[in-house]
Amino acid sequence: MQIYRRLSMIKAISFDLDDTLYNNRPVMLAIEKKMECYFVEKFAILLPKLLSEPKLVFNRRFWAPYRQQAIKAHQDISHDVVRLRFETYRLGLLAHNLSFDEATKEAQAGLDYFIHLRSDFTVPKASHELLASLSKVFPLVAISNGNVDTKALGLHHYFQHIYHAGFQTSEGNNESEYLLKQKPAADMFTLVCEQLAIPAEQLLHVGDCGVADIHGALNAGCQTAWLPQYGVGKKLRQIPHIELAQVSDLSQLLP
Repeated sequence: MQIYRRLSMIKAISFDLDDTLYNNRPVMLAIEKKMECYFVEKFAILLPKLLSEPKLVFNRRFWAPYRQQAIKAHQDISHDVVRLRFETYRLGLLAHNLSFDEATKEAQAGLDYFIHLRSDFTVPKASHELLASLSKVFPLVAISNGNVDTKALGLHHYFQHIYHAGFQTSEGNNESEYLLKQKPAADMFTLVCEQLAIPAEQLLHVGDCGVADIHGALNAGCQTAWLPQYGVGKKLRQIPHIELAQVSDLSQLLP
């Protein structure tokens, strides 16, 4: 553990998920290949003529125009990766002459398959052991811009709250929709502190991205632990409180 700023009192710890508690890059690379195959099979049934086009691959490049179309048409949808993916698939299918009902149905089926794949891997034992130990001392929460299913990963029970960026439905008789913006926006950090009833400076946020996690948490008034172990997060804009070589270094915070 490298210390850059003196840590003050910590009343709770928040964790980013992807590339913090596990290496997400190989998971996503494998998923991309599986999704390409999935849509080849789908289009072979739904739009066989499309497959006659040379070198057509249903990868990010294929879906990119429809993703941009969705972002242009729907304000703030980029903060909700689940809704954005669904709308990207739906617009792409509509553009290739599927009916509205067919495109909606197949977009949902593609999204469901993606979400299944998204959480179909094993979290390292070291992360489980750390969370189990820390949860006995600190309230833990998860703050993610992504859509991984913590229940499927066996992580859910360690956290008092789990926040995913995107559109949320308020509870109560008058249900309404509100938006939690992605980090580095302060939305999720602020909500964590409100629900745990602690000042922001007593929350330690742990994450891999120098912008979303460290810059975002510092701007929200929190303490920060940077974990660049997997080498995928963006570079630092601000100096964190501590740097971790591996997530298990946090065990040094235990009494």
